[in-house]
Amino acid sequence: MNSDNQFIKFLGGKNIVFVLAVLILIGITVLIYNKISFVFYPLIVILSTITPPIILAFIAFYLLNPIVDLLEKLKIQRIWGIVIIIIGIGGLATGLILLIAPAIEKQISDLITAFPNYVQTLWLDINNWIQNNTLLEPYYDEAYNWVVSNFSNIPGVIGSYVLDAFAGVRSFAGTVTNVVVAMVTFPFVLFFLLKDGNRFKEYSLKLLPPKYRRDANQVLVNMDAQVGSYIQGQIIVATCIGILLYIGYFIIGLDYAITLAILAGILSVVPYLGPTLSIIPAVIIAIVNSPLMLLKLAIVWVVVQFLEGNFISPNIMGKTMKIHPLTIMIVLLVAGNLFGLIGVVLGIPGYAILKVIVSYMYQKFKERYNRFYGEKYGPYQIDEE
Repeated sequence: MNSDNQFIKFLGGKNIVFVLAVLILIGITVLIYNKISFVFYPLIVILSTITPPIILAFIAFYLLNPIVDLLEKLKIQRIWGIVIIIIGIGGLATGLILLIAPAIEKQISDLITAFPNYVQTLWLDINNWIQNNTLLEPYYDEAYNWVVSNFSNIPGVIGSYVLDAFAGVRSFAGTVTNVVVAMVTFPFVLFFLLKDGNRFKEYSLKLLPPKYRRDANQVLVNMDAQVGSYIQGQIIVATCIGILLYIGYFIIGLDYAITLAILAGILSVVPYLGPTLSIIPAVIIAIVNSPLMLLKLAIVWVVVQFLEGNFISPNIMGKTMKIHPLTIMIVLLVAGNLFGLIGVVLGIPGYAILKVIVSYMYQKFKERYNRFYGEKYGPYQIDEE
């Protein structure tokens, strides 16, 4: 009986009844809200409008806040440091756009126009190679018939996508409006985050009961360290990859070098999956160009990946994000299926936040177990913060 009472106390004593009642009420509330979800449509619109600029502002905040802190240590008032950085970045971005935007725009336009021809040429080369290969020739007709039978409905599928695209034109104005709102409001959100970020955290903690402020502050500190280091490191690594690939593509004379390098840098923000996708257009262009160009591309890619894996990522990312590669792949797949492209990009930071919360709760669970059962059955090992 004493053991049973101890277990009830471990679970929370009489509070467990209250917790169960609250969970039941939450479930009933969710069920009711699901039936009247149309009432919350305006709230969904508001959230979908303000979320993109807030996410952009937080990403920029983690990149720029260390610079603002450094300027503040150099006796420059924080508000003036923020103004200097924003004006400097705005001027630099404007200068770069004026200088290189025309060349990039031309390359992108040419690549979009020429890429279907590259794919068609590659397909014809593969066809000719299969037909002229005595080992594969007996299987060519069989493979061709299989492709025809399984993909004969492609025109119909493409047609349905085209109709969906025309139907989606109606929402184009709304999409443009959201983009414009995000780009206009993002600098203002960033300014106030840089100016009052610490005050916002202190204000949020004061809203909580004093008993929970220490735990909440520790969780926020851990989340800030995990997400901040990931965003900073991933963007710096992606930039380095883009620059190195451009240098390599330029040296070997690959067509559309700057466009392919920018694409690779952007996609490298997504771990593992991004670099794999970014190399596909370059491989197609190199194969159509010549086998020698493909060999040169392979050398450039191996060198860049070697530098990134052995020098860039270990020194920039460090060991802050302790996530197994298999876990990263699962997170990317799940987040992509749930939220699309946004889920792929933000899946790892979201997982990092969830991991911090779950780890902290597990730490508290171990402390509670040690208090009730540690002396009798042996204590958990508590990790030091």
